[in-house]
Amino acid sequence: MTSQRVNISGLSGLALESIGWDATETRARLAAGEVSAVEVVQAAIDRAEALDAQLGAIVHTDYDAARAAARTPTAGVFGGVPTFIKDMENLQGAPTRYGAQAFTPKPAPATARSVAQLLSTGLVPLGKSTTAEFGLNATTEPLHAPPTRNPVDLACSSGGSSGGASSLVAAGVVPIAHAGDGGGSIRIPAAFCGLVGLKATRGRLAPMDSAKRMPVKIATYGVVTRSVRDTAAFFAAVDADRPADMAPIGHVSGPGSQRLRVGLFIDPPLGTPVDPEVRAATLAAAAALEAAGHSVSPAPAPYDQQLADDFLLYWGFMAVGVEFGVKFQLGGDPSALQPWTRALAARAKRRFWAHPAAFLRLNAYRAKYARNFAQFDVLLSPTTAGPAPRIGTLSPALDHDTLKERLLSLLPYTPAQNASGGPAISMPFGATQAGLPIGVQLAAPWGEERRLLELAYTLEMARP
Repeated sequence: MTSQRVNISGLSGLALESIGWDATETRARLAAGEVSAVEVVQAAIDRAEALDAQLGAIVHTDYDAARAAARTPTAGVFGGVPTFIKDMENLQGAPTRYGAQAFTPKPAPATARSVAQLLSTGLVPLGKSTTAEFGLNATTEPLHAPPTRNPVDLACSSGGSSGGASSLVAAGVVPIAHAGDGGGSIRIPAAFCGLVGLKATRGRLAPMDSAKRMPVKIATYGVVTRSVRDTAAFFAAVDADRPADMAPIGHVSGPGSQRLRVGLFIDPPLGTPVDPEVRAATLAAAAALEAAGHSVSPAPAPYDQQLADDFLLYWGFMAVGVEFGVKFQLGGDPSALQPWTRALAARAKRRFWAHPAAFLRLNAYRAKYARNFAQFDVLLSPTTAGPAPRIGTLSPALDHDTLKERLLSLLPYTPAQNASGGPAISMPFGATQAGLPIGVQLAAPWGEERRLLELAYTLEMARP
């Protein structure tokens, strides 16, 4: 099977020259006066206009506002660096569609707290990136618009729900993008697209407006990047806003000196198969950590079938909330939601009696999850059980049972950190013979993002 990468032959000048700059390099060149923010932002606009017909990753643009902001860039760590905002949170003046067509969106009257915190680093938003409908799928394939494609192979999905963000960063349109993670939605597309994606400890970052009514606070925002140093710089820049009882991250600039106990697990307890190339890449990551002086030994999976069942039921509960919100808050038509969203909600309604016990178990899972770190400092696993699937494999038009089984088989590793609230990072570590990226996941106890970033540097150095 041959792959077709995104075609950048139409780019020239600074749009082509700067396509490989990460956010840190972009900011350094801005600070040195080599380029201006106006030039950098315009180069990103040129890339967006040239490449998005292939990617399908942008749902709204305001390039005039971006150009105006670039004329007076802030002095933040990413002052003058272009970005996109995931279309699950409000950006003042831009419509928020939540990846849906079931209602008519209006310009947001104010910017969400999470987006405001992100933009406090000096990033300049060019518009909104595509997302799965209300964040409920692991692919970004709207039924009313073209799918969001993976720039590594345009026949494949970029993942979800932060599919647009990951597609734009992986293609080099922007070096860093706003994302969100309620079940793996930062880490999964990062793995599919060969990016760095850190899901933060619950409460470390500003809360998402779209998640404030969740009875179990599984979701957090974050960023997807092409380098560990960009992710580290972002978290250092917003670290002062953390809760007083949470350990600081500080500025992480390379591997740490502490030798850590790494627990390795690959086979999920749900009995789903793991792609052989994913298995090999995860074992290679374990070997790289051992070569760096860390001890690696087998670990049990930190979750079981009960957690998977409870999490899926909770996903359905959120779909019920989506139906309610579309009808009574957004003035839309719930029957126009995607089949997957409606099927999730219908299943949750049929099992309404099971919700209270499931929510209690999910809220209690933090303590159960923490016991995994009595023996280990970090857990290493694949991020996904296979590489990016082809477009259509996870389509929201599929019947409920088919799509559910495919999601559970491909993505058994990420929900544990959303249920527990603990941090985890997906790191690119190799590729399949067909060239598709493979991601490995490192997970740590609450508040230990610094530990994850130090290990991420180790993996990045072992396999740039």
